[in-house]
Amino acid sequence: QVQLAESGGGLVQAGGSLRLSCAASGRTFSPYTIGWFRQAPGKEREWVAAITWRSFAKFYSDSVKGRFTLSRDKAMNTVLLQMDSLKPEDTAIYYCAATPSLVDFRGPSDYNYWGQGTQVTVAS
Repeated sequence: QVQLAESGGGLVQAGGSLRLSCAASGRTFSPYTIGWFRQAPGKEREWVAAITWRSFAKFYSDSVKGRFTLSRDKAMNTVLLQMDSLKPEDTAIYYCAATPSLVDFRGPSDYNYWGQGTQVTVAS
């Protein structure tokens, strides 16, 4: 069992930056792929990015590629999502999730564990 907790959301002006954290408890991230999703009001949950903990392979959706960056803090068992050049359309609740799959990680149904989410609001 993995418990996930996101933090770091908030309100920022367009063009600004935020850094989200996803901390794991219960067990380490070692066998998992950690994904970030977001969901705006009235829209489906959208895959944003994913990182495989062991090989440190990183993947990004086209909508955030070049603006968002994944990293990890192994000692703290934490995945970080640095979000730069934020746009109003990035406004959503952001969730981190964990899956044992190294291949299927772009859909919400691929994930076994979810955090509670953190709100990101980008003002124009």
